[in-house]
Amino acid sequence: MRSRIRLIGLVSAITFLFISCQKETSQLTPLNTTSHHIPVADGGPSKNVLLPATATLTGTGTSQNGPIVGYLWSLISGPNVPVIQSPSSPTTVISGLVVGNYILQFMVIDSMGYAGVDTAWIRVTAPAQVTLTLQPTTNHNELNFAVVGSANASDSSIDLDAAAWTNGGAPFLIRGATKFDLSSIPPGSTIISAKLSLYSNPTPINGDLVHPNSGSDNSMWIRRFSTNFTASASNWGNMPATETSTQVLIPHTALTTLDLIDVDVKNIVSSMMLNGNYGFQIGLQNEFAYNIRQFASSRHPNAALHPKLVVVYQ
Repeated sequence: MRSRIRLIGLVSAITFLFISCQKETSQLTPLNTTSHHIPVADGGPSKNVLLPATATLTGTGTSQNGPIVGYLWSLISGPNVPVIQSPSSPTTVISGLVVGNYILQFMVIDSMGYAGVDTAWIRVTAPAQVTLTLQPTTNHNELNFAVVGSANASDSSIDLDAAAWTNGGAPFLIRGATKFDLSSIPPGSTIISAKLSLYSNPTPINGDLVHPNSGSDNSMWIRRFSTNFTASASNWGNMPATETSTQVLIPHTALTTLDLIDVDVKNIVSSMMLNGNYGFQIGLQNEFAYNIRQFASSRHPNAALHPKLVVVYQ
């Protein structure tokens, strides 16, 4: 009986202590349980761009913790390492792009130092190839720079020549010049190919007046003028200089008639797009008398024989 009384007393004591602890605990000041939220970053919509181009990305960010105080753009993956022009701004321009897919990370940082990230995609593709065919009639940017002795004899006729001959015993030199309108090719385009065709003039007005080609060495070159000319105001004395680094050499021919079909002038046209389209010049490699190549100019009555340039670009 005595043991039972002791057990009841022990249980009562434990119950009393538990209730006392509960009361004391309920009187404590609660801990600061304020929660912090990860900022929400938005790198903006995906971009599809055509070369040559840059891409502009604009990201945004929000946070429940406070204002956004920092931004950071960085490259995750891509076919090369482009230039991120303003990596710490919400809006940046990406340049130096090549064909392929890019993934960039956009990070925002709030005033509490918390960061949120998102990704932005850029897909870069090459534009479709465009073929430009030029074969003008009565091209006003075309003439023969010519001199007889020391007298200017430049003119525009049905011939476009590279020649060294004589006229009344005086030396006679001709260098043909023609310029095509390339203004429809957008700046920055890539020249895929460029083919120039010159057709022998079946009714020559120089040389022996019978054969378009004559001479023991009528090899010639095609060059780019390095400065501009105006046909109506040009003569042998003010003929512009030419660029030789991209020149095309045409070998001698013993054939009296030989059309030059699809001569590769890609390097010349590429240089024109970069350094100025001032036209082509044709001339003999060695200007010794009685060598000549006579082609139909844009003034020839047969339009099919006019000089033709075909450019493929993208």
